[in-house]
Amino acid sequence: MTVTIYHNPRCSKSRQTLELLTSNGINPRVIEYLKTPLTVSEIESLLEKLDMSPATILRTKEPEYKEAGLDKKDISDHHIIDAIIAHPKLLERPIVVNGDKAAIGRPPESVLEIL
Repeated sequence: MTVTIYHNPRCSKSRQTLELLTSNGINPRVIEYLKTPLTVSEIESLLEKLDMSPATILRTKEPEYKEAGLDKKDISDHHIIDAIIAHPKLLERPIVVNGDKAAIGRPPESVLEIL
């Protein structure tokens, strides 16, 4: 089983989720998405695995949210994905992927459902 975590080491929920995985004997591939921003196809793949729309994986309290105009109505999915690429910290975190399933680690225990 190959498990991947899109991780921000400065985020307590991300650290807790990583610790939960390792305490359950899972040694995930760790992608620090702030250092290695995702591509359009990677974001689209995550959205498919999460079964979510781009707007649902946004961190709306980040300053970049308003700066990118994401607080406006009728923003296209393409615009949201472009904003996540330009400002990776807008991506909700952490995201854990196992095969064709993914979960956001909020709370961290929610990722156990896909393992």
